Amino acid sequence: MRKSLIIVAAFALAACDVGPGANRPHTASQALTGTAEWLEFESPLTRAALLKEVASRSVMQAGQPANEQSMFPVLINGEFVAAPALDAKTDLLQAPDAGVVQLILDDKGDRWSEDRRESFQGLSEREAVELIARSLIIHWGLQASGPVRVDRAAGAPYAAAWVDGILKVNPSFVYMATAPAP
Repeated sequence: MRKSLIIVAAFALAACDVGPGANRPHTASQALTGTAEWLEFESPLTRAALLKEVASRSVMQAGQPANEQSMFPVLINGEFVAAPALDAKTDLLQAPDAGVVQLILDDKGDRWSEDRRESFQGLSEREAVELIARSLIIHWGLQASGPVRVDRAAGAPYAAAWVDGILKVNPSFVYMATAPAP
């Protein structure tokens, strides 16, 4: 009887996409357009592999006209182009000196969580995205005439985008970028 209950429970969990047989994102695109919180349950190695895929795709896309497949679209002089490539070994949590770039988080829409998480190397999502945003702004050589608003772009097909002085960051990308280096 007990064995039957275990088998029934396993099938029920599998049918609900819960447990070891659950459907998890297998590609960076699936992870970006899915629910970010699922990445919290992935191993750091899996999240690092997804970041490596994003970086690899950004190398192929850099400087090209941006499209729906672009990992890092930026609006420059009225045209969308793919941002400079991201090196997979770049530690986006080690933000270079960004001078006096002021960031505004949580201005509109979804708020960045302030709960510290192990999956963000002990940082909160808000602290992690602030470091990532500063790193991207410097890496891409972006110039802002005032404070830069950093919006949460949950489910977006891109990792991060720069549009009209607003940096839109996909929370799934935050999980990838905070994975410790293997």
